[in-house]
Amino acid sequence: METTERSLPLLDENQSGGGGGGGGGVGATSAQTLGNIVVSLLGTGALGLPYAFRISGWLSGSLGLATAAAVVYYCMLLLIKCRNKLEEEGDKDGSVQIQTYGDLGAVAFGVPGRCLTEVLVLISYAGTAVSYLFFMGENLSSVFSSYAISPSAFVFVLLLPLEAALSFIRSFSVLAPISVFADACNVLAMAIVLAVDVRQLGKPWEKAKRSAYNGAWSLPFAGGVAMFCFEAFGLTLSLEASMAERRKFPWVLLQAFLGIGATYICFGVFGYLAYGDDTNDIITLNLPSNWLSSIVKVGLCTALAFTFPMTIHPVHEIIENKLDSSEWFQKLCHNLPGRNWLGLQAVRMLIVVAVAFLATSVPGFAILISFIGSTVCALLAFVLPSTFHLKLMGSSLTPLQRVLDYSILGIGLVFAGYSIYSAASGHSMGS
Repeated sequence: METTERSLPLLDENQSGGGGGGGGGVGATSAQTLGNIVVSLLGTGALGLPYAFRISGWLSGSLGLATAAAVVYYCMLLLIKCRNKLEEEGDKDGSVQIQTYGDLGAVAFGVPGRCLTEVLVLISYAGTAVSYLFFMGENLSSVFSSYAISPSAFVFVLLLPLEAALSFIRSFSVLAPISVFADACNVLAMAIVLAVDVRQLGKPWEKAKRSAYNGAWSLPFAGGVAMFCFEAFGLTLSLEASMAERRKFPWVLLQAFLGIGATYICFGVFGYLAYGDDTNDIITLNLPSNWLSSIVKVGLCTALAFTFPMTIHPVHEIIENKLDSSEWFQKLCHNLPGRNWLGLQAVRMLIVVAVAFLATSVPGFAILISFIGSTVCALLAFVLPSTFHLKLMGSSLTPLQRVLDYSILGIGLVFAGYSIYSAASGHSMGS
C-alpha cells in the first residue's frame, strides 16, 4: 500500500501509526498535533506572499488568503468525515483501512481514483521540491553576488550532490530531528525578515505605490500562491489518526489555521508595504546587503537543504512502489547484486537530478508556486475532497451541503482550468 505522507517529526514511531481507531499506540496530544500541523504548513510559499500581494493588492490579497484558508480547512474536514463514515461501515467486517489520500481515492473511484490522487500528490511534492532548489539557488547567488556565480551553478555544483547523498537516507528516525531543526530555522528567519520589513515601514514611501486592489484578473495569481502556502493535504488523514482524542482534531486544526493564516497575512502585507512595486518574487532578495541578511539567507537555505529529503520522500515512495511491482524493472535488476536496493537508489538519484534540471528552468519563484497552487493544489484541496464527499456521503447530505460541495468543486475546476490556459497561452500574471 502506497504511503504519501511525510513523517510527523513531533511524534514517536508508535504514535504516527494512524490507521483506523487510533489503537496500537498511546496517541498524540493536542499540542503535538498542533505542532505538526504548523510544521507542515510553514514553508517557502510564505516568502512569495509579499510579491503576490504586489500583484493583487494588499487588501484583496489578504481577503483572498483568508478565504483560501477557510475553504482548505473545510475541505480537510471533508476528508476526515469521509474516512470516519467508511470506518464505521467497515467495522462490521474490518475490510476498510484508510491510511492515505490514495486509499480514500481508491474506495471512492477504484484504481483510477487512487492513480489520479497519487499522481497529483506526486506532482505537488515534486513541485515543492523544485521550488526549494530554485529558492536556494537564487539566495546563495545573492549572498555571493560579488563572485558572479549563477543560481544554476549553485544548484548543480553544490545542492545536487548534497541532495543526492541525502537521498540514501531512508530512515525517518534520522531525518525527523533534522526536520525540527530546519523548521526552527525557518521560523527564526521569517521573524527576522518580518522585523526588517516593519523597520522599513518607518522610512518615507509613496502611498501611490501600494495598491489595495489591482483588479479581478490579478486574483488568480495571488490565490495560487495562497493555495500553495496551505497545501498540507498529504498529512491530513495521518495527523487526525495519530491523535489520542481524534474528536479534538477539528479544533486543533482550526487553531493552526487561524495562527498561520494571521501570520501569513501580516508577512505578506508588511513585506509588500515595505518595498511596494520593488518587491521581488522572493522577499529575502529585497533585504539589504549586510551580515544579517546573509545569515537569514544562508539559514533558510540550510533549513531547506535538510527539509528537501522529507519533501521529496513521497515522490520516491510512490515511484518505488510502482517499480517494485513491475515485471520489467525486476527483470532489469535481476542480474545485479543487491538489485532492489541498488536499482531503487539509482531511481532516487535520477529523480533528484530531474528536479534539479526543472529548478534551473522555471521562469520565477512566485510564478512557479502560483501555478502549482492554482492547479495541482487546487485539485487536491478543492476538487477531490468535494468529489469524494459527494460520492461517499451523497445520500446523507443536506441540500445546503450539496450546493456547497458543488460550488467548491466548480471553483476548483475553473481555477485550475484558467491557470493551465494562462500558462499554455503564455500569459503570466506574475511577470
